[in-house]
Amino acid sequence: MTYDVYGVGNSLVDIQARVSDEVLAELGFRKGMMTLVDETVQRRVLGVLKGVPISQCAGGSAANTVIAVADFGGRAAYAGKVASDALGHFCLKDMREMGVTIDVPVATGDTGTSVILITSDAQRTMLTHLGVSATLGPDDVNEAEIRNAKYVYVEGYLFAGEPTRSAALRTMELAKKNGVKVAFTVSDPFLISQHRDMFWKLIEGPVDLLFCNLEEARSLTGKHDPVECAVEIHRHAENVALTLGPDGSVLMHEGQVIPVEGVTVDAVDTTGAGDMYAGALLYGITNGLTWKQSGHLASHAAARVVSQLGARLRNKFTTAEIKALLQI
Repeated sequence: MTYDVYGVGNSLVDIQARVSDEVLAELGFRKGMMTLVDETVQRRVLGVLKGVPISQCAGGSAANTVIAVADFGGRAAYAGKVASDALGHFCLKDMREMGVTIDVPVATGDTGTSVILITSDAQRTMLTHLGVSATLGPDDVNEAEIRNAKYVYVEGYLFAGEPTRSAALRTMELAKKNGVKVAFTVSDPFLISQHRDMFWKLIEGPVDLLFCNLEEARSLTGKHDPVECAVEIHRHAENVALTLGPDGSVLMHEGQVIPVEGVTVDAVDTTGAGDMYAGALLYGITNGLTWKQSGHLASHAAARVVSQLGARLRNKFTTAEIKALLQI
């Protein structure tokens, strides 16, 4: 089987809940940030949420992206580690039902979770317990599946520790060995502060397509203007996708600046907006769409996902809608 995208990242079960600012303050976490927590803290958080309506689905940044690729009709595979517990079996079943191939053996321990607390201003505060996803290593990456992919997609969160960092680097190495393009998302500004030199080496080396938001681009380049940031990154990377939230995005391809308009929506939950954007863009460029068309589709997909609760599209795009969007 040929895949459009082979993703590598943390396999987590997303647990989403709406909470008040008062509850968030009681828990003591900074709004809008992702915080790594241990099992004890995660259990305390879930205890506070007892009785609050929650939604649950397979997640993780790169997982959300490859699920989006499959949701649009693309072919996707994934490498991520789960445990042989109830959440792990749920995660595997959920991703496979979405059309994603995932064959990494289960491990002993706890499946990772990401509790996503959503406040009335649509901000999401993520509390992530990595569990066994933090044990994903180079041997869990499948060269045969990478060889059959058009792109690999690697999330920056893997660089937070070992052996996941080695799994990310091995994925890129195998992709280059087999003539497969590499897409990389830096994931979070705090990772840039810790790994700026390594990230620049990747951008100057194996990375063919870099995904980042404006804050991340400014941190990488030291520049302020979005286009100047994108142009600077494009000096080192073949392609760039720089997202600007409600203001759209800037794509760089073959030396050209491709502006993509934003889409006005009433934001409910910003969880997964960047992941959805990346999935729609990757689907487009691996299925015959132009970069402009792919960016246009990605912008509308990201807007639609922030207008609902959760990182997956509940109101999916119809064939007629996609056709209309591509008339640009």
